[in-house]
Amino acid sequence: MKEPARHHGLWNAIKNRTLPSAMSSKMGTQSAQQIAFLRSLNKGLRRPETLHIQLKELKTAVFDLETTGFHPKQGDEILSFGAVKVEGAAVRADEGHHSLSRISKPLPEEIIMLTGITQEMADQAPPLVEALHGFMSFVEDRVLIAHCSGHDKAFLDLALWKTSKVQLSHRVLDTMMIAQRLHSGSQIASLDDWLGYYGIPVTRRHNALEDAKMTAHLWIALVDQLREKGVNTLGDLYVYLSHS
Repeated sequence: MKEPARHHGLWNAIKNRTLPSAMSSKMGTQSAQQIAFLRSLNKGLRRPETLHIQLKELKTAVFDLETTGFHPKQGDEILSFGAVKVEGAAVRADEGHHSLSRISKPLPEEIIMLTGITQEMADQAPPLVEALHGFMSFVEDRVLIAHCSGHDKAFLDLALWKTSKVQLSHRVLDTMMIAQRLHSGSQIASLDDWLGYYGIPVTRRHNALEDAKMTAHLWIALVDQLREKGVNTLGDLYVYLSHS
C-alpha cells in the first residue's frame, strides 16, 4: 500500500519523538512505521466540533473484539478485530474489517468452541502490532461504538500501550448503555437480547466482524429512538446519558 504522505509523517514521528533509531532498527522498518502511525493517529481526536454533529450524520466505526478471556491485565489477549463503518443510517457492510491477532499463550478450548478460531489459525495470525495497525487504519478518527464497550476498550487500551505506549483517544459510545438508558429499568444487557428486542436478525455470534455488523444495525435503531426524545447531536447524547 503506497501512502507517501503518511509514511513521510511516520518517519518524522520516528526521527523526532516516537521511536529512538536504535529501537526502530531492532524492531524493523515495518513495525516502527506501524507504531509511529498508532501514536500519531491519537493526536487531535475528541475535537469539540464533533459534539455538534447530528447523530444521523455522524461518521462512526462499530467494532467488536474476540478475546481469550475477560481480564487483559491478567494476561488475556485480543484474538480478533472486527469493524464496520456507519455513515448516517447506512452500514457500509461491504467495507468491513476483520483480522486475527497472534497470541502468546495456548488458546483455551472453550474459546475455540465459542469463536471457531483454532490454535493453528491463531499461530498463523499477524503479530498484535500489525493487527492493531490494520484495525486503527480502518477506523481512522471516527467515533467508535461497541456493545458493552468497557470490555473492548480495556483490551484496546492495553494493546496500544504494550505496542506503542499510547492509550485510546477516540470517543467511544456503548450501545448497551444507550439502550438501557432508553429503557430505564430494563434488565436486558446482552447483545442477543437487544437484537431480539429491536427485531434485528442474528447472523453469526462471536465472530468479531458479524458482531460488529449486528451492533451497527442496533446503533441505527437506537439513533432513530433517540431522535424521538429530542436527542439529535453527539453533545445531546452525552447530556442524555449523564442524566441516567
